[in-house]
Amino acid sequence: MNLNIDYQTLEKITQGKLFGKGILHSFTTDSRKVQKDMAFWVLKGQKYDGHDFVPAALKQGANLIISHTFVKEAPACLVVKDTLKALQDLAKYHRQQNKLEIACMTGSNGKSTTKQMLFALLSYKGQTRANLGNLNNQIGVPLSLLEILPQDKYGVFELGASHKGDIDEIASLALPKVAILTNIAPAHLEFFKTLQGVFETKTEILKYIQEGGTLVYNLDDEYLKTLKQSYKKKSLSYGFSKDADLQILEQETFAFKYQGQIYKSNLVLQKHNKLNAAAASLGALALGLKPEEIIEALKNYQPMALRLEEKTKYGVNFILDCYNANPASMQNALNILAERKEDNKAVVLGDMRELGADSVKYHQDLARQILALKIKKVFLVGHFMKEAFNILSKEPSVMVKYALETKDIIEPLRQELKGISVVLVKASNSLNFESIFKEI
Repeated sequence: MNLNIDYQTLEKITQGKLFGKGILHSFTTDSRKVQKDMAFWVLKGQKYDGHDFVPAALKQGANLIISHTFVKEAPACLVVKDTLKALQDLAKYHRQQNKLEIACMTGSNGKSTTKQMLFALLSYKGQTRANLGNLNNQIGVPLSLLEILPQDKYGVFELGASHKGDIDEIASLALPKVAILTNIAPAHLEFFKTLQGVFETKTEILKYIQEGGTLVYNLDDEYLKTLKQSYKKKSLSYGFSKDADLQILEQETFAFKYQGQIYKSNLVLQKHNKLNAAAASLGALALGLKPEEIIEALKNYQPMALRLEEKTKYGVNFILDCYNANPASMQNALNILAERKEDNKAVVLGDMRELGADSVKYHQDLARQILALKIKKVFLVGHFMKEAFNILSKEPSVMVKYALETKDIIEPLRQELKGISVVLVKASNSLNFESIFKEI
């Protein structure tokens, strides 16, 4: 981060009250990362209050405190009504000062992989900025936008949401030239309540597409395909459907038909990742890349860690998908496991979080999917996985182990590894399932 904004300008952007003079070069929201002559931006969350860490930030050399309240001990202080809103205002200002073209993607699944693929494509043509990891929320997106440099030609930012209005809030900062909608699936239903609620939230991005920009959407999705009639501005669709503007071809490597021409890559992808590659390719086309450039640039794509990542230990193939879990992504991962040629398959599955009133149903449905796929060794973790355990434990053909905590499933899994050829390890990120492979 290299902002070089004088405090007086910062005061105007944030509509705050300034005490002191200077230049804001960089800041952090983590007091542990404060360095000499760096600003400390105070944020207040549900479980913490950044004001409690102001003394530590000052001790480490903070030269400016952005806070809800005046800090008399600070060399300089900017008092704002809402520090998160002020952070977002600064991010929007910074984004507007730079002329890069931005693509944003949102949806229930596939955002991060689509972002990674599109980043590889656009980087082929010019310097590209993207949000790192899962910095895709009300704090992560503005922090990512503030990393934009004047020489950046493109930006690729995923937008996440768990409540209605979330996309509206962060899309207004990014102001995309291209908006990509990947799919609508059961995720965060504890807050959205229905799939229609998910659809309404994800499509909040539409009103922030810049003039002359393009909507890119998945025509195979039952909800998103309605945009073909309802969205009246420029749009492009992708999918396996012959009616899609970019049609994915049914073959092992990723290939597509666009404007009557067929383009083939050497990238071997599962079906769900072909959809992600199509979304990224169409996003790149909307930003001016040629199909031939996309095929060449796909060679630079590097899969993300913990997204169906394959590793081997003790002669067993592990499929690590520990970043996220909802009914759609869980079913997809199970189908991928079922298609594997190895015998003696096993699964280690953890809770699918934030599914609200339907949590019990979705975990019971998961048990039935496991039975239908004839997986014989099953390890389950979490409060809601007890529902799946109750069904599977009644089946004599299935060996099933259950634990409430992740750490307690490691030893039972270790004892049963002999004879297992491949094991899928999947859960919501909060269950820390990556520790299973490390500690087993």
